[in-house]
Amino acid sequence: MDQPRTLTATHFRGYASRMAQHRGDAPPGHVPATTSGRRRTAAAARRLLSVDVVLTLLVVTGGVRVLYLASPTPSPASEPATVAHVFALSHLASFTDTGDTGTSPFGWLQLAGYALVSRAFDRNTVPVTAVRETMVLTAVLCAVLLWVLARRLGLPFWAATTAVVLMAVSPLAIGLQRVAIVEHLAVTWVLAALVLVATPRERAKPWHDVLAASCLLAAVLTSPFALLALPAAGWLLVRRREASRVAFTAVVFTLGLGVAFGPAASALRPDLPELGPPGIAIWVALDPVLVVLSMVAIVAGMVLPRTRPLAVSALLIAAVLAWPAVPVELPLALLLPLTPLLVAEVAATIAASRPQAGHRLVPLRHPVSAIVLATILVLVSVAGWVHGYGRLRPDPSGGLALTQAREWLRDNASGAVVLVDDASWTELAAGGWPTGSLVPLGTCSAVCATPEWAVLTASGQRDRPRFPAASAFLSGTAKVAVFGSGPDTVTVSRFGEPSDLPGAGDETGARTRAGAALASSKRVQCDGPTRDALTSGTVDPRLIATVAALATLGPVRLVDFPSIPGEVAAGQPLRRLVVSGGDEASIAEFYTGQRATFEPASVTRVPGGVLVTYPLFPPPGLLTPFSAP
Repeated sequence: MDQPRTLTATHFRGYASRMAQHRGDAPPGHVPATTSGRRRTAAAARRLLSVDVVLTLLVVTGGVRVLYLASPTPSPASEPATVAHVFALSHLASFTDTGDTGTSPFGWLQLAGYALVSRAFDRNTVPVTAVRETMVLTAVLCAVLLWVLARRLGLPFWAATTAVVLMAVSPLAIGLQRVAIVEHLAVTWVLAALVLVATPRERAKPWHDVLAASCLLAAVLTSPFALLALPAAGWLLVRRREASRVAFTAVVFTLGLGVAFGPAASALRPDLPELGPPGIAIWVALDPVLVVLSMVAIVAGMVLPRTRPLAVSALLIAAVLAWPAVPVELPLALLLPLTPLLVAEVAATIAASRPQAGHRLVPLRHPVSAIVLATILVLVSVAGWVHGYGRLRPDPSGGLALTQAREWLRDNASGAVVLVDDASWTELAAGGWPTGSLVPLGTCSAVCATPEWAVLTASGQRDRPRFPAASAFLSGTAKVAVFGSGPDTVTVSRFGEPSDLPGAGDETGARTRAGAALASSKRVQCDGPTRDALTSGTVDPRLIATVAALATLGPVRLVDFPSIPGEVAAGQPLRRLVVSGGDEASIAEFYTGQRATFEPASVTRVPGGVLVTYPLFPPPGLLTPFSAP
């Protein structure tokens, strides 16, 4: 039988010491390890982890978009006009686009403000890349706001991180958020407004409501599609504010909207662009898995109380995608940050057995099925991303055709009046061409300055029928140079030069026969490509005539006929020649002594001989003796 324990003085002293530690009045030298202290330490560790994770996500978001910044496709039809307007505003110049790309004065001002502050156009040789810099910063800011919004809505830490990761690495998000459209600015304003209205009631201040209304107003002024986000903002506002503050926010927003679309409409009112390529299929092909998950998440989000307001606005925006009169990339840009948040909410719901009061989630009792499902989705997504990244591969020659056209025009028609489209206007203006000598298609009329040249991209060629005055001017042009191919084609034409000159067909035959006679001369040495060029009739008649005259003075060797980029594709004759002989100084003196019709544009000593270059457009009739077979 156990003996009863005897309480001694030692037992009483130990008990008193433990009670003193619990109350917080322990003797000096003893630090009580309280539960509240451990909680504060754990909370500080979680905050530090949150900062580290968010910074990592921002680096990933910005880094991958920088890598694919110069990817040429897909690209919306409105991007060239946006870049041109931003360049004009940042350089205090005037520009009128083709009229079908929409207007967003407030959005252009935001982009131009960044370009001025960062000197983006001075640091980038390609204007579109300079404007796309802003899109990278906008994507990074969207990632921050998305993470904060997810946490304020009550999503777990891992779910908020998942939402940002989906937006950061999806090829669809990367491909869309790299292009210069003002809707990316609008969705940033929308997310900022949602973060403000999602502030808990006990922490909300009146200035939160003013800022939220201001952000919503800025979003609508940037893009009218931002109106589709008002249901989400209003629902969250009603859920977390009292009626008086909801009414105050609504009044501030309505008042600002009335001023912007009323007295200040001429300066601030945005307009939507007309339909243009690319279509929805091109964007979906970048990441079909995310598209399917987004559709499921939008429907599922309608029954989940935490994100139901966002699901309503997302459903409205998705419905606009089916409207054929709207370019799909514009509502898609607004939808893109919302759907990853809905996907993360669905994932958080699946990972819990049931939602409790206050939307707290209970861990799943049988997580095996959820882990298997998540693994399958990750593997399928990664496989789709590999394919999508391949479609976004940057093209080293992207934008090169416009640069080549600009350089060619500067060498052959510097300062001339040029008819241009949106993209070529920016390229020439950025290259130092006087903007007063650039005539956009949208401003060309019967009374406009008569253009001497035309530089049009493939999209500009498609826009010609919509501008009768420009089409009338272009009907009297001759194609002089063609750069690039396919959708990147840039055509340089000259006005006042009919495409079918009198005797143009005979000129080709005359060049062929005269070149063959020259190639057969014993005093002219030519081999391989140079002989082929002579006998095919592609050599400028001034070179044929002067080489024949030079051969009477002594034997000559035709080293090469260097082509000028763009001219061969347009069917222009080769007008440069590297020629050598016994005395190259005499050859150079011979060509510098030519006058009138046969005076070269330049004569230069190069390794291997003398480079002779003639100006454009040889006069007809120089090879009349060879006109008949």
